[in-house]
Amino acid sequence: MSAEETNEEDSTPAEVIEVVGKTGMHGEAMQVKCRIRTGENQGRIITRNCLGPVREGDVLQLRETAREADSIGGQ
Repeated sequence: MSAEETNEEDSTPAEVIEVVGKTGMHGEAMQVKCRIRTGENQGRIITRNCLGPVREGDVLQLRETAREADSIGGQ
């Protein structure tokens, strides 16, 4: 089994439903709300930080779905 196949099996697809805003010390990361598509948390909406260009409708491959990012503003 190749490393690429292992990564696909260990990840969970999540669809971006809202781009909340930029975060990070220099605004290099985007905070998004995404809906988990499969697995034990299917249908759950979580907030995550991600690097790179992202827009609504994109599908992220998450390694784990239990953690959420803190909201922008640290509250």
